[in-house]
Amino acid sequence: MSVKDPAHLRHFKRREKAAVAGLHLPTEDELLRGMSFFRDSVSEDIREYAIRLSGALKTRCDLGLAGLIAALDRLTVDQNEHTVQDLMTAFGALESRSHASFESGGVRCQFYLAVWGHPDAAARIAGDIATLALNDLHRSDDLELLWRSLAWSAFSSSIRSQGYGLSTWHRSGQLREKNSFEYQFQTAILKRQASPRPEAFELTVDELEKAGTGEPEKAQSSSGSVVVFRSAGNETTPDGRKVEKEFREFFGKPLPLPAAPDLALVRTRLVAEFPYAVSAIDTILRKVTGKRHAWLRPTILLGPPGGGKSRFAWRLMEELGLPYEMVPCGGISDSAIGGTARRWSTGEPSMAVMAIRRHKCAGPAIILDELEKVATSRHNGNVHDVLVGLLEKETSTRWFDPYLEASCNLSHVSWLMTANEVRSVPAVLLDRCRILQFPLPGPDQLMFLAPRILEHLYVELGHDPRWATPLDQVETDALASVWPGGSIRKLHRLVEKLVEVREDLRGRQ
Repeated sequence: MSVKDPAHLRHFKRREKAAVAGLHLPTEDELLRGMSFFRDSVSEDIREYAIRLSGALKTRCDLGLAGLIAALDRLTVDQNEHTVQDLMTAFGALESRSHASFESGGVRCQFYLAVWGHPDAAARIAGDIATLALNDLHRSDDLELLWRSLAWSAFSSSIRSQGYGLSTWHRSGQLREKNSFEYQFQTAILKRQASPRPEAFELTVDELEKAGTGEPEKAQSSSGSVVVFRSAGNETTPDGRKVEKEFREFFGKPLPLPAAPDLALVRTRLVAEFPYAVSAIDTILRKVTGKRHAWLRPTILLGPPGGGKSRFAWRLMEELGLPYEMVPCGGISDSAIGGTARRWSTGEPSMAVMAIRRHKCAGPAIILDELEKVATSRHNGNVHDVLVGLLEKETSTRWFDPYLEASCNLSHVSWLMTANEVRSVPAVLLDRCRILQFPLPGPDQLMFLAPRILEHLYVELGHDPRWATPLDQVETDALASVWPGGSIRKLHRLVEKLVEVREDLRGRQ
């Protein structure tokens, strides 16, 4: 309900006065509506929140909350962006468990990070305030939350445009800049409120194409779709008629591009599952930030075996909402990834074309797993040689598919590769890719990884993961004594053995 209502405004002001005096800890809703922090200090608000929630959780005597409690206890003595980030990770780790929802805590952490100048967090806060504004507008004509939401959105864009990435936190005067945006939006909205002109914002895609840009495909791309296939070549031949019939529904038809999701939520979920790969996650998401459509530049995840690169690759695509194909590179010894001519009995489209056709999407993802295992012989062509053209925007926009015998637009396809080493990968291919180090987890990640592996094992056994008994201290210590960090495969085998011992002991009782 709008705080501009006289009675609620008085109530809001009384609670804000109590918050500044250190007598009331503002709720997440009150922070979004503009209430001051506890004792008018971010650090004091974090500390008070951590103390109160930690104390409440400790009375529940739930071992499954140990990670969250530990993160809260760290915040009571050290209030900075890294400890807040750890708390977000701990909240995320509880999402799939049978505990009560801690979504409000995640919102609060986002608010702290937004105040410190984190662009994605500021964008998330802008969205949350906009949701409140929409609910308020159903009850009154109060527009205060509207210009506050716009101010946070402009603030997020300003940070990003100045080169402040996901891992840059401390900025002087950041709230003054946000307040300046708020004042400007407030002045403009109140000035135009008497004579709004919504028609000025109703330019359609058809009008854009008629505006003489000469680039209809770009106009379609900005609207969320793009034409990938125009026609097939040599349609008069028997093979040509077959291909034309096969792709008829796609010729000249705009296919959708995957919309960019809430990146703050994507980051929270991925960090919760891969807490040791925060740097790689942030680097990838930084390039997606601010984009209307989800697309990844060609990337190689490089790291030792057992670090979870393959799982991370497909989980990333799931979270980004990208339909994908995962291709093991071991044993690939020809250039079939780029398609084979229709004149052969084994003729087929290129892998990207097949993915677009299968998912009916102009921007699917191709995951090439263990790229270094591709055979290097050129007897029947080579995968590396084909990829060079597919990874270049200029050539992929007009990719000539040997099966279609026509050009098609594959420039919106995302390519993600994993590799244990790249010594066998040609330099010309590496030059077209972003190479990200994907680390192995350390021993400090055991408390996050082991419970998730335990849940996955119970799912594989056909049980509801909520019935999985959490690891006790004896079991955790036993795992720590034989797993000093490193391969997740090894940790998976150890947890699997632990479950077998559990079931054996249970059967003897």
